[in-house]
Amino acid sequence: MAMAMADTQTKETIVFTYGTLKRDFPNYTLIQDLILQNAAAYIGTCITHQSHPLVIGPHGIPFLIKLPGAGHHVNGELYCVSTRGLARLDEFEGTSNGHYERLPIQVTKTENKGEGSDIVLLEAEAYYAHRSFGKRLWEKRGRIGLSEYSQNNAKEYVKKEDRDKDVSFLDNIEMLLSKS
Repeated sequence: MAMAMADTQTKETIVFTYGTLKRDFPNYTLIQDLILQNAAAYIGTCITHQSHPLVIGPHGIPFLIKLPGAGHHVNGELYCVSTRGLARLDEFEGTSNGHYERLPIQVTKTENKGEGSDIVLLEAEAYYAHRSFGKRLWEKRGRIGLSEYSQNNAKEYVKKEDRDKDVSFLDNIEMLLSKS
């Protein structure tokens, strides 16, 4: 799973993507850029080991919520990401602004072994809805979630540059949560 990187001191992290960063989704260009810079490598598809809520928030933004045991097992993709790549993902996901939190998650991946296959449990990190609103968003969505962020869901996604510049990300969340 290791990437061939010029800097041998670079730490690599396995990242679980479940939304707009997946292949053929609206923000995959960021992952592509990281791959071209040798700061990320595709590992394969996987599914969360435990169920988790996955809901859609304002602007069609997907949120995985840190409530293990609720929701569904969520399908996604795994990437091995360098420290430099992780910093870019953290910036994109707004971890310093209270948008998402990057936290550990266990996922299972099927590995083909000649004539058979094995299910492998892996430790990864995922971007969860920030704890300041995650549980409330799950409740607002009627505790009904998705097992996968689909192309159909992605049609509702509004890219950052196309959103109202006068309303912050967190204000959009709070407006959604305060609606009756």
